[in-house]
Formats: sequence, C-alpha cells, structure tokens
Amino acid sequence: MIEYRIDRRSGVATYLQIVQQTKQALRLGLLEPGDKLPTAREVVAATAINPNTVLKAYRELEREGLAEGRRGLGTFVRGTLGRGSADSALRTELAAWADRARAGGLDKDDVTALFTSVVAERFEEHGEEHSEHSKQSKRTERIKGDDA
Repeated sequence: MIEYRIDRRSGVATYLQIVQQTKQALRLGLLEPGDKLPTAREVVAATAINPNTVLKAYRELEREGLAEGRRGLGTFVRGTLGRGSADSALRTELAAWADRARAGGLDKDDVTALFTSVVAERFEEHGEEHSEHSKQSKRTERIKGDDA
C-alpha cells in the first residue's frame, strides 16, 4: 500500500502532493488497477493532514479516471499510467546512473537537481509539458477562454 509523504515547505498544495504521489506510484507500477488506496483516516494518522484534503485528492483521482470510490469499501485504483517493460528497462538504466552519480560524490539533492534540469531541457526541446502544474494552468486558461 502507498504511504504518502507530505512536504509542507514545497509550495505544492497538500491534495496535489497526494495526487502526484499516487500518479507516480501508478507510473512505476507500484499501484495497479484493483489496489485499495489508504483510507482518509489512515492518511490522516500518518500525515496529520485534514481528512477533507485526502478526500479532495481522491475526488481529483476519480475525476481523472484513475480511482473509484466504492461505498462502504474504500477508494480503489481504476486506471494505470505505467507503460510496462519499456519503463522497466529505463528504470534499470536510471538506477545504474544514480548509483554512478552517488559513487561520484553527488548527494540526493545534487542528483535531483541534475535530473530535473536535464528533463526540463529535453522535454522543452520537444515542446512537451513537464509539470502537472503547467498542464493544470493550460487547462484553466482554456476553460477561462471558453467563458469569454
């Protein structure tokens, strides 16, 4: 079962951190369709956040078709974001790269900064979005444009 970690200093809304961590677990194959997500009570006990925040995150996952609430049973994974064996090979390569980076004296923050920088460069070159926040902003802009 997934364990959420909330970073109160990140500047990212708590419910979005839950959504993002769930999506990451789906992409990595750590969660699969049919898996039960922790109850709001379990998340609150582990993270000391408001239960309504957990419910808001789960509603967002439901809206995106990634989860479904079953009355009296809980919230379950409905969709997936993983890509199977191609991701597995890339994960193995990335793990080897991270091991080399650590052996070369880089710490976790150095590796994160380097990786984030390379991803941003590579995906911007191809005109692809690289953050949930910018995707959400574009969606909001489209909706506002429709209202005008």
